[in-house]
Amino acid sequence: MLNVTDTAVDAIRRVIGKGATEAPPAGLRIMVSAGGCSGYQYRMGLVADAETGDTVIDFEDVKVFVDAESIPLLSGARLDFVDDISGSGFVFDNPNAGDKCSCGKSFSG
Repeated sequence: MLNVTDTAVDAIRRVIGKGATEAPPAGLRIMVSAGGCSGYQYRMGLVADAETGDTVIDFEDVKVFVDAESIPLLSGARLDFVDDISGSGFVFDNPNAGDKCSCGKSFSG
C-alpha cells in the first residue's frame, strides 16, 4: 500500500480547497505510466471520483485514488510534501524504484 504522510495529506487538502467550485474534487489520483527519463513516471491530478478498480486511501476528508495497474509499482512507497528553499512539491520515496531520474519524477522498475 502507498503511505501518505500527514504533510502530504495537508497539502492535498489545501489544493482541493483552492480548486473548490460547485463540485469540488473528491481527491487526488495517483498513477504510474510508461515514460519519463527512466521508464516510468508518476502522474497526479485532482479527480471528481474513483474509477472502477481503484484502491481508495481515505484520510477523513481527503481521498487518494490509485489505479490497479499502479498498485504493485507503488506498494511500500511513501508520498510526502516538501517545502524548502529549493521549492515545494510532492516527493515519492519508492523502494520499488531500481533507479530514478535526477528530477525525482521518473524511475525504472
